[in-house]
Amino acid sequence: MLTAHLPSGYVLAQLTPEGRWLMPAALIGAVLPDFDMLWFYFVDQSSIHHHRYWVHVPVFWVAVAALILPVLALRARALLAPALVFFAALFLHMVLDSIGGGILWGAPFDDHLYTLVEVPASQPHWVLSFLLHWTFLLELGIWALALYLWRKGRPA
Repeated sequence: MLTAHLPSGYVLAQLTPEGRWLMPAALIGAVLPDFDMLWFYFVDQSSIHHHRYWVHVPVFWVAVAALILPVLALRARALLAPALVFFAALFLHMVLDSIGGGILWGAPFDDHLYTLVEVPASQPHWVLSFLLHWTFLLELGIWALALYLWRKGRPA
């Protein structure tokens, strides 16, 4: 996914029962893994696919959620719903990245990037290859759904 992570977080938040902090939690969770692009470009000089960094590894987030969610359930119940939405958005990010980008679903036991569809390098720049591949229609669909929900507004 190139552009649909933020709108996917918006859709997720819109489809949950209304609650305080749910929208920010969903939006942050939906884009947080891609903050590794700063490291990817400015430190790592693009030498390792950014989906191999820890923020794109599902088992890392499972461990974090397994530590945080029980504590919130016992000590800060009001933060449990936003935390659940945050982690759901993180996993939605990784599911969407699995369509054409690949995610380390088997880590730490397997270092294979699992992807549903291989997007061939058919264009001079990788971004064009993704934009002109049929899977980009899924991104446009997510944007359309987000726009529809935004225009419709939340039910009263």
